[in-house]
Amino acid sequence: MRWALVKVCLAVTTMVVVAFAVPLGLVIKEMARDRAFSNAEREAAVVVPALSITTDRDQLERVVASAGSDDGMAVHIPAGGDRQALDLGRPRATAADIAAVRELGRASTAEVPGGSALLQPVALSLGTVVVEVYVPESEVSNGVGTAWAVLAAVGAALVVGSVAVADRLGVRMVQPARRLVEGAHELGEGKLGARVPEEGPNELRLAAVAFNSMADQVVQLLANERELAADLSHRLRTPLTVLRLNAASLGDSPAAEQTRAAVAQLEHEVDTIIRTAREAKPQTAAAGPGAGCDAAEVVRERMTFWSALAEDEGRKVRVAGADRPVRIPVVRADLVAALDALLGNVFRHTPEGTAFAVDLHNGEDAVIVLVSDAGPGIPDPQAAMARGRGSGSAGSTGLGLDIVRRLAESTGGDVRIGSSVLGGTEVRIWIQLDGREPERRGHRGAVRRRRQGRRAVTFNRSRSLP
Repeated sequence: MRWALVKVCLAVTTMVVVAFAVPLGLVIKEMARDRAFSNAEREAAVVVPALSITTDRDQLERVVASAGSDDGMAVHIPAGGDRQALDLGRPRATAADIAAVRELGRASTAEVPGGSALLQPVALSLGTVVVEVYVPESEVSNGVGTAWAVLAAVGAALVVGSVAVADRLGVRMVQPARRLVEGAHELGEGKLGARVPEEGPNELRLAAVAFNSMADQVVQLLANERELAADLSHRLRTPLTVLRLNAASLGDSPAAEQTRAAVAQLEHEVDTIIRTAREAKPQTAAAGPGAGCDAAEVVRERMTFWSALAEDEGRKVRVAGADRPVRIPVVRADLVAALDALLGNVFRHTPEGTAFAVDLHNGEDAVIVLVSDAGPGIPDPQAAMARGRGSGSAGSTGLGLDIVRRLAESTGGDVRIGSSVLGGTEVRIWIQLDGREPERRGHRGAVRRRRQGRRAVTFNRSRSLP
């Protein structure tokens, strides 16, 4: 593209220079010729008054000598009466040319050795006198060579300048295109961080914007694909937890040992899938228009499922705030996955007989879901919230809390881990109802409202504890 643009610009500029320089050079040559013959006509006009006054040879020779330079003038006086034809000066034109001028009665030029001769007829009483002025070739072409050299230099400068400008423009166009090609190759090789600078002509800049948007979409799709695999794998933990607990109660028979080994192997494979999929940064889209569910109904349904298992392990269960509908802008399947992840962690990381509770608080602009237990607690909540660092117990991928965090952040809320009134861990899910950013603890009003909500939930929870 770069050399093609240079060649096109070179051809166009050359044609323009030739189209203007050649006619201009011819005009300059014609102007020099006209200038030389105009000077010759002025010299001839000097002799005309003397011819009209006298016909004396000596006086006319002095006039011709004073008017002409370097024997460049001659006067041809015709014969008449007792007077013979008289030629003064140094004649160069032939007799035929002089006779033709006398007959025509108008000025003419004749080619002579070394240049041209201007033949100017003058009608006097003694006949038609022809004044001949010699115009050498050097005077006709005086300054023409210099002018043509200047025109050639200007034309060459224009051609070189246009080529240089075309080359710079070509570089400005080729470099963004080359970067776009390199970025496409890098993206094709699996370098998902490859991006193209948005610079250059408008078309290439738009192409770079489209390429970067496409690359972002590819990264987003890959991340969503890995997150889907991770979420599906993590959701398998719910039935696996039930199988593991049921297998633990089968006794010490060989079949029971085989069942427990198979469950452990299956759980190990699920953990491997989760660890493999967790390498991509999770990206969760918020629920679309019209999406949502009844949080109270989901809490009641999931607690019914987990209560049967809790009864087998001797765990005390309490539910508060789920007796009336609570609409939240969250897809039902995501809320089910989040609750199963938290309740599964309770069964997985607390001893049998440990009590747990789920509280649902409905505020004006937010809904709070509290999952608490009476277990040993989490020593490092920040590490538990970090994806892939575990939740404070060995063997955990930490993806369960990450699912919960992404659920809350998709609505503009957040997740906090702290100590519960039962003595163990409390996970608080703050679900924003209007999609605004969550109010931080730095604002006193927000703190007051959150504390009031917490007091209400704590009060209801304390009254419901067995």
